[in-house]
Amino acid sequence: MKKILLIAALVGTLASCTSTEKGTAIGAASGAVIGGAVTNSWGGAAVGAVGGGLIGAAIGESQKHRGYCVYRDRYGRTYEARCR
Repeated sequence: MKKILLIAALVGTLASCTSTEKGTAIGAASGAVIGGAVTNSWGGAAVGAVGGGLIGAAIGESQKHRGYCVYRDRYGRTYEARCR
């Protein structure tokens, strides 16, 4: 029963977050589980959480501008527009 309540609280918390925050939370949780399982220590879980959080944030940030590409004009300036 405790696991169900914990999962429900986690899902409820993530429901109102941005894609970057969701990616960070999911990445940190996954990294902590994997790091703890591989090293069998709290230190490994902490390192895994930090690494997973950073990667999850990067993936979540990349989802913000889905369908947009970065282009460069003839003067060298970059801008975003819908992908062609």
